[in-house]
Amino acid sequence: MSDDTDTSPEVMLQFYKMLYPFPSIFTWLNHEHTPTKLFTHREFAFTLQGDVYLRYNSFNTAEDLKKQVCALNPTRFEIGPVYSAKPRDKKTVRPAAFTPQRRELVFDIDMTDYDGVRTCCSAADICSRCWGFIAAAVKVLQSALTEQFGFRHLLWVYSGRRGIHLWISDPEALDLTDDQRRALVSALTVVEGGKEMVKKVNVRTAKGLPPSLWGALETLRSTFGPLVLDDQDCFASQEGWETLLQLIPDRSVVETLRNKWSQDPERSSAQKWGELKDLIATKKVDVQPRLKEALEDVVLQYTYPRIDAEVSKHRNHLLKAPFCVHPKTGRVCVPLDPDDIDRFDPHGVPTVAQLLREVNSTSTSEGAGWEKTSLKPYVDLLDRHTTGILENVRMMKRNGETHYCSNVALT
Repeated sequence: MSDDTDTSPEVMLQFYKMLYPFPSIFTWLNHEHTPTKLFTHREFAFTLQGDVYLRYNSFNTAEDLKKQVCALNPTRFEIGPVYSAKPRDKKTVRPAAFTPQRRELVFDIDMTDYDGVRTCCSAADICSRCWGFIAAAVKVLQSALTEQFGFRHLLWVYSGRRGIHLWISDPEALDLTDDQRRALVSALTVVEGGKEMVKKVNVRTAKGLPPSLWGALETLRSTFGPLVLDDQDCFASQEGWETLLQLIPDRSVVETLRNKWSQDPERSSAQKWGELKDLIATKKVDVQPRLKEALEDVVLQYTYPRIDAEVSKHRNHLLKAPFCVHPKTGRVCVPLDPDDIDRFDPHGVPTVAQLLREVNSTSTSEGAGWEKTSLKPYVDLLDRHTTGILENVRMMKRNGETHYCSNVALT
């Protein structure tokens, strides 16, 4: 039986030569079919066997990139910002003349940040059950970033193991300064604090929950029951229910339920949550609002996106390229449709070994190698996404906007 986690140098070289969609990656980053500075002044970083790291590489065309990738045969490569000069010329230009100019707004959500709430897996492990936390994060961020911030070109990419990346390619996103990125990420950050901090949601003001979170809360209410109460059963153990009770600012409620649940610990999380809500409903009218707000904060704490803020704050941050292969799982980092995020199964993503078997089993040599494999729907998804970017560029040019015209590359 073949090993689907095989990412040996021989396997990776075959993948890069036969399957990696270099032209699609080029057009997605470049925003046009003819090379522009969005590609030629873009940094690529390679991780080689033995954890050798090569930064400040740049290329003029997709073919140039493919040639170098096949020559180096990296375990993975990352994409960085567009610089004021070509990154490969970094040593020949003054430091002041080499600065990051543009970069997609990127986000990284890692399942290990949910270890304090998920019960089915921990550390690097992931399954279709705890993927529900990632799915909830995608729904909330997709809505906030499109409806509140007006972004349109969002590409979600599975990280290959236990998380998901987001690339936003709108011109407004590319042009964000580091300060603006920090402000935007701050506005989207709700869950904060390490293991020692029990209450991790502290976003309320004297006027209550910020209006920007009303929509997220409604989305997450519908997720909380099936995911946190039923599937993960987060409050089944004593440690789980004690954490919940620490988030309730009423000593009498806490003591009543602690005694009740200690005497009958077999109650499900759904039963405990129902009893908590019922007990709050018996409290005086002037006390209830504060306790109901505490319940809302519990929903947010367990289900709101846990963003790795450092990834998003800086233009010069590098992020793994789509369609790279995760070295531990052998799975390809494939783009995802946010509308189908609930149906996504991380264990159903094709591995590089599987894809090579598929391409080797076909007799025809016509077309790109990936077209004959289960990688095709994922490359098609990226190409459809890029089509929207290209249409936006054409519209801007028709309207006389020179933003993109000024980025034409000079070889």
